[in-house]
Amino acid sequence: MDDDKRITEQAMETITSAVEATKDAAVTAVKKVKKAAKKVAKKVAPKKAKKASKKKAKKAAKKTAKKTATKTAKKATKKKKKAKR
Repeated sequence: MDDDKRITEQAMETITSAVEATKDAAVTAVKKVKKAAKKVAKKVAPKKAKKASKKKAKKAAKKTAKKTATKTAKKATKKKKKAKR
């Protein structure tokens, strides 16, 4: 029974650390994408089209954040698996 508890604890720790890494990566990615989107919006979009470009930027930010989050989660779990070995 103790072995089962240890395994579940290790699994929970791994999952928790992966979630934390994912959160951090998502926040960082969103910040970077927002910053880049603002620069592009200032250069390219006229003032009337600014609202539309903001919506597009938000969608792009969500997509990239989602992609980076999944990538970092996968990387974190791989690192944990390698560390255990």
